[in-house]
This record gives sequence, structure tokens and C-alpha cells, in this order.
Amino acid sequence: MENRQTIKVGIGFATGRKSFRKVLKTYIYNWLESGLVKDRSVQLNLFVAYDLNYQKSKATDFTRIKADLLKLVDQVHFIGESEIEATIADLTGREVLSEKEAGQVFGLGYASMRNSVLYQAMKHGMDYLIFLDDDEYPLAVTKTKATAIWSGQHILSSHLKAIGGADITYGHHCGYISPIPSVTFNDTLDESTFRGFIEAISNDIVNWETIRKVMANGGVTYADTSVLTSEDPVEVEEVNHAKFISGSNLCINLTQPERVFPFYNPPHARGEDTFLSTCLGERKVLRIPCYAFHDGFATYNHLLDGVLPTHLHRIEASSEAIINRFLKACIGWIRYKPLLLHITQPEHYDERIQQMRQMLDKTLPAVSEFFGNPEFMKIKKELETYHRKVAAHAQAFSAIKRYWARIAADLMDSRQVL
Repeated sequence: MENRQTIKVGIGFATGRKSFRKVLKTYIYNWLESGLVKDRSVQLNLFVAYDLNYQKSKATDFTRIKADLLKLVDQVHFIGESEIEATIADLTGREVLSEKEAGQVFGLGYASMRNSVLYQAMKHGMDYLIFLDDDEYPLAVTKTKATAIWSGQHILSSHLKAIGGADITYGHHCGYISPIPSVTFNDTLDESTFRGFIEAISNDIVNWETIRKVMANGGVTYADTSVLTSEDPVEVEEVNHAKFISGSNLCINLTQPERVFPFYNPPHARGEDTFLSTCLGERKVLRIPCYAFHDGFATYNHLLDGVLPTHLHRIEASSEAIINRFLKACIGWIRYKPLLLHITQPEHYDERIQQMRQMLDKTLPAVSEFFGNPEFMKIKKELETYHRKVAAHAQAFSAIKRYWARIAADLMDSRQVL
């Protein structure tokens, strides 16, 4: 942690879940227990961007925080549609960006919500900003032969120990990270076919052996005890022009605004953390030894009430909800993979796209039949659509990075005036 009189820390959420307030309560008490709330050298500031459309919610589902919780943090900033409109109006009014340019940075989509949080944190003079997700909890789970073993995690303080010497720090995840359910292979879908399908649609950081192990554990990723007992961060190496990070349990150093990049994803896709990863070749990225438990299927909310299960149930492809979640993840992956290949492997782009086409032709009929959902067959069409638009998406990503550089310059000018 930097040796400064007061360190201003932003804690960012880009949320749409009505369970947000319950998750926030857990985190605030976690900061209290870790000693950060009473540490006067650290100022804790919340930045919450909320989406009312995701679960047809209302603003108070996010903003109505109990007074006894609010007194444990220094400031809270809520970012809804009106606040985003005000940001766009301010930047266009001062001719930092045009209305169209500002709309691309702060408009619709998950990456834009993250950019709104990032901008407000920088505007309010935060030194560091940590992103947390509304379906992740400050817990780690390991497993013996007989039972699950739980441990609390001080995520925020772990980041603050390392971020002063890095541009970005990010931690580990356990729990239900993967949307891939446990699959019992049969004559309809064998392991080789399913492996080919997953490797065709996912990014290069996905390792089949890791996925196979998670599937064998019923879809659960358990924390590595060697990580839990470690105190040292590990520097992330560049692979195919990217230093892969996660989108939450993620801390960004804001002390030099010109070194900060924005988030981006192609329209109606995800991958905003993956595309940020492609910007980090000249940045120092550390992976720190702390975990967050990802409740990907929203089935372990009782963890927030102190109920620690001794066994985590398997995620089987036995319900429409689980199959639909997997389908949505597959579509999200295929929508951003063309742009990722365009950025990271431009010399092999056409070859890789053709390999994907061939593998999808080979595997999609079996995948669709096994999961009993013909919608999987549309994945090939999604590939062709996003392949056709890849040049436009690459131009949009480059443009947003240029616009963000102007925003950062404006913020630095404002600091010099102050």
C-alpha cells in the first residue's frame, strides 16, 4: 500500500440484480471485520451503476441502503440513467467529446456501465478502484473427501497491499465459475465432440483439462490451498497479445489516468474484461492470492446469512434454466471471439474462423440433440454475423480508446487547475 496520508479507494459495482443490497451488506461488514473501516488512512467510496431493465427493478432496489451501513463508508455515488445523461451532457458541453462519441463510451451495455463507474471514480479523485460483482461473495471453498471447507477472504485489503506497485491486480475465483454444466457423455454426445465444440467457441485461456476437472466436480471450482496459504502476488505474462484478467475481484490503479484503459465489448456480447486484457502489454498486472466465491446459478444466497453448506450440489444439464444459461454463455462467447482473434491472432484470423466453422458444423447437431434445444444450431449463424462485422467492431474499440484518452487528458487538466 502506498505511504500516503489518505488513500482514496473506490469500490465499483455494475449491477442489475435485486439481491445487490444484500451482497453489499456482506461486503461492508467484511471491510469492517478486516479493519479497513476504522483505518483513517483509507477512505472507502462506493460507486454503483445500476440497470433497471435487467430484472425490471426500480432505483430504490439499489439506492435504499440502511443508514447503519452507510455510516461505515465515506461516500456513496449512485449512477443511473440521469447521472449518465449528465456525464454525456457535461463532456459534450465542454467539447471534450461529441454526443455520438460520448454515447459510445457511456451508452448501453455492460462495458458502458463499467466505464461510467470508472469515470466517476477518476473524476472524484480515487487512487484505486476495485470492481466487485453482485453474484460473488468474500469466501473461498475447498474440499476434503468428506466435506466442503469454507474460509473468509479479505479481498479489498489484499488488493490494497499489491496495487501500489502495479497497474492492475486481480484475484482468483471459486464456486460456480463456469456456465458449463456437468455432462454425462453417451452415444449422442461423446467427450471428443463436446471438447471440440467448447474449444471452437471459447477463448484461448480456456483449458480443456481444467474444464474436464470442473465438470467431474459437478461444475464446481474449488479454491487451491497453495494459493490460500500464499502471501505473494504473481506477475501475469502476456499470451497472444493479452494479459488475461477477470472482470471482478479486479483493482485498477488510477493514480496516473493516462495509463487507464476503458472497457469495451461488441454489441450484445460480453468479454469486456477480455478486451481490456488486450490493452495491457505495457502494463504491470499482478494476480493476488485471494478468492471470491461465484454464485453463478444464484442458488447459494444463504451464504450471506452465514449458512455454510457441507456439500455443493452438482450442476447437471437436467433443467431448462441450466441449459438456457449455458446456451446464452455459448452465444456470448461466439459473439466476441471473432474480434478477439482479430486482435490477438491477425495473421491466422481467416484460418481460425474457417476451423471454427468446420468444428461447429461437426459438433452442433450432437450438442443440440443432447441438450434438447435446437437454439444451439443458431451459434453458427452468430459466428457469421460477428465475423462479418469484425472490422467495424475493431474500429469501434480503437475509437473508444481514443475517446477515453481525451477523457483522461481532461481529467488531468482539471486536477492541475485544482
